[in-house]
Amino acid sequence: MPYSLQLALATLALTVVATALVRVLAHRAGALDHPGPRRIHDQPVPTLGGLAMAASTLAVAWLARTLPGPARELDVRPLLGLSLASVPLLGLGIVDDTRGVSPPVKLLFQIAAGVVLVAFGYGVPLLTNPFGEPIAAGIWSGPLAILWVVIVINAINLIDGLDGLAAGVVAIAAATLWWVGRGHGDFYVMFMASLLIGTTLGFLFFNFPPARIFMGDTGSHFLGLVLAAASLLENRKATTTVALLFPLTALAVPLADGVFAFARRLKAGRHVFSADREHVHHRVLRLGIGPRASLFVLWGFCGACGLLGMMLEALPRATGVLLVAAMAVALFGVYRLLGRRGDSSD
Repeated sequence: MPYSLQLALATLALTVVATALVRVLAHRAGALDHPGPRRIHDQPVPTLGGLAMAASTLAVAWLARTLPGPARELDVRPLLGLSLASVPLLGLGIVDDTRGVSPPVKLLFQIAAGVVLVAFGYGVPLLTNPFGEPIAAGIWSGPLAILWVVIVINAINLIDGLDGLAAGVVAIAAATLWWVGRGHGDFYVMFMASLLIGTTLGFLFFNFPPARIFMGDTGSHFLGLVLAAASLLENRKATTTVALLFPLTALAVPLADGVFAFARRLKAGRHVFSADREHVHHRVLRLGIGPRASLFVLWGFCGACGLLGMMLEALPRATGVLLVAAMAVALFGVYRLLGRRGDSSD
């Protein structure tokens, strides 16, 4: 059995068991997400599912690093950095999922997690130049890495509004990243992507609509952190200067949704972190096709973007950048169309 598959299956199995235990814990602790104006569920649902995913992912990662096998040869520094960066985000998520935390505090913790990763060697050493040689980031390597961490975490957090959506999106992005890592012979990226695939698929056993548990901010922050870290690891090599484009395309839907949300709120004169019901999953739901069909539609979009990311590697850099730009325009058009169709169906 391929080693990546072993990792994914081990994480999947452990996540299923851990999630079942966390569901019981959440019920006893009263950590429940109650129905409300911005919710699509009509019954209280336990949250804190992110704890199960984090525990399973990190447990399998460190166990694989300890036992005989390919992972034993991995540099321990990136894994240690990821583990330490997860601690403040998990603490923040638990508090937010039970009591609530203000957006500025969330942003501060996200930046802190990015700083920890940079301290352990993560960075963006090279910037893609589609018309020539790559540009060395120099002193901007660390700040760019921190910015990337914040962007990815918030993209996953914002898309987590429909049962199964965030977990499925991360699974698709992780599969894309695994493929890119395989093509570049980067075992560390394949290692982390395999863990993500396993934990998200395991969590979907409970999170597929109708969800029996939510990941909460605990889960969306952790998944965003691991995904950002894995893509930063792929960007270490001088031969892979366009590496960040690959997970970027796989995350096109949540990233675009985040950009549109900030622009929409700024235009309306509201706080950029204020909540609304205009995210892409809300617009698809307003078409009246139901939660499961909406989920498959959005998974399909993300899957198509992931396939595009895989194709980019075989294209010239300039062509790849133009293709990404065309995809961005197409996403904007679809987003506007969903808004009009959703309004007309109300």
